[in-house]
Amino acid sequence: MRTIKLVVAYEGTRYAGWQRQPHRPSVQETLERAVALVTGSPTRVVGAGRTDAGVHALGQVAHFRTASELAPQRFVGALNHYLPPDVAVRCAEDAAPGFHARRDARWRAYRYLVWNRTGRNPFVRDRALPWKGVLNVERMQEAAGPLRGRHDFAAFCAVGSNPRTTLCTVHRFRVFRRGPFVVVDVVADRFLRHMVRMLVGTLLEVGSGKRPPEQLQEVLASRTSQRAGAVVPPGGLYLVRVGYTEWRGGP
Repeated sequence: MRTIKLVVAYEGTRYAGWQRQPHRPSVQETLERAVALVTGSPTRVVGAGRTDAGVHALGQVAHFRTASELAPQRFVGALNHYLPPDVAVRCAEDAAPGFHARRDARWRAYRYLVWNRTGRNPFVRDRALPWKGVLNVERMQEAAGPLRGRHDFAAFCAVGSNPRTTLCTVHRFRVFRRGPFVVVDVVADRFLRHMVRMLVGTLLEVGSGKRPPEQLQEVLASRTSQRAGAVVPPGGLYLVRVGYTEWRGGP
């Protein structure tokens, strides 16, 4: 049996997330259906990140095991032939024996987009969070900086998710403006459920003047999500990349 590693992009609006769910469409199920049609046998496809409903991906990594002798590059066209327009396999390759897309991942990079301009834009619907008010990006970056490193992020974890640990190492946490967008980039060894969306919700309160920048450290120390900001909608969140070696990308 071979292990095939895929890099997948998807527009997550109409999916209930990555993970297969009863009676609701998922990205995992959609890929598994395509793999079965190409290889001729049912196969489980494992993703590196279990993105939530409405979350998008530019560089989700997945793997499946198969006895098919199809060349790796042929899997790209063959799978895309059976996939809907909002899911695409970007590349495929033979992985080392025992490779596991989720367990072997060393870090994941997420990006959240905020459309910070007055006026309605139908082209960013479900792809960015509209925000009409003025945002002070410098204050948002000031708040984000101290959260880099290894911390207990229990305050930025969805209630009821019960992770095995709430300790995460954040390698990169930066906020910058790019044209009409305010962009929040977070890279970490692991993420808690809704962690990025809660961090962004709290940063938006800093950027709009409702909190001082130093309050993010107080929220972090409190270990209670009641101190954090609102969970922002999923449509602005993207899984950008998954890494399988030590992070060397800088702050």
